[in-house]
Amino acid sequence: MTTVQRAQGAALARAALAGNPSDGYGGAVLAVALPIWAARAEAVPAGELGIEPANELVGATVRRFARDLDPGAAVSFVRWSTSIPQRVGLGSSSALVIAVVRALAELHRVQLEADALAEFALAVETEEMGIVAGLQDRVAQAYEGLTFMEFGGGGSYERLDPALLPPLVIAWRKEAAADSGDVHGSLRARHDGGEPEVHEAMESLASAAREARHGLVAGDLELFRVSVDRTFDLRRELLPLDRRCVDMVELARSCDASANYTGSGGAIVAVCRDAAHAGAVADALGRVGCGVAQYP
Repeated sequence: MTTVQRAQGAALARAALAGNPSDGYGGAVLAVALPIWAARAEAVPAGELGIEPANELVGATVRRFARDLDPGAAVSFVRWSTSIPQRVGLGSSSALVIAVVRALAELHRVQLEADALAEFALAVETEEMGIVAGLQDRVAQAYEGLTFMEFGGGGSYERLDPALLPPLVIAWRKEAAADSGDVHGSLRARHDGGEPEVHEAMESLASAAREARHGLVAGDLELFRVSVDRTFDLRRELLPLDRRCVDMVELARSCDASANYTGSGGAIVAVCRDAAHAGAVADALGRVGCGVAQYP
């Protein structure tokens, strides 16, 4: 089948709201894709593989695509860019992989459903790059919108109406950027070693995600808020946390918002009552030097 001559792909940032990081352990997570930021890729046929700017993750994505889905991808030129704050737990690496895959799939007329796209993106990072990661980011970005994810029993994913969400504030600190694999690697080792505390925490995190979903669907925003806070509190009991990130959570809570990490660290999500409250929370976080954005 002939290819098109130019193709584009994009993927949004994402913020976990409740249940993270239980996705790699048969748990459950509620997450939202954030149209505020996106990774973008453009692919065209070429005489040999070219990537601009050079990027190891993009290269791994193209090689895996060529090996598993279409050999023609090996001679593509891929140009990429991203506006997602890097390495602060907003899904920047998974978004880049998915953007590139979407561009290559369009270029080579390969059909990938959302579930298959998420699985492929995870394989690139875990098998090609050796990164310890779970499916949550990739599912949230493949489905977009607001997604509730169950990872036990083979997995099931439910699209929810993002309008169910109250106003959110995303805050981050560039200086708190870190590699997510470092966090997940130590947690995986503890889990695989049978540490009871870790296993119990994963069950509790999954319950928090389910309660958060129920709260949104039932219109019980207080239950949703409690579930978001519960997720962070469980993380704090389970892992050593960067004081700079904890300070962001505590500041948001001092403004009467609920708050949790969006991912592995560096950014938080604050759940607010209304637009005016979100503005006040954003102002408070901005005054202490955080990057701040509001959703919607």
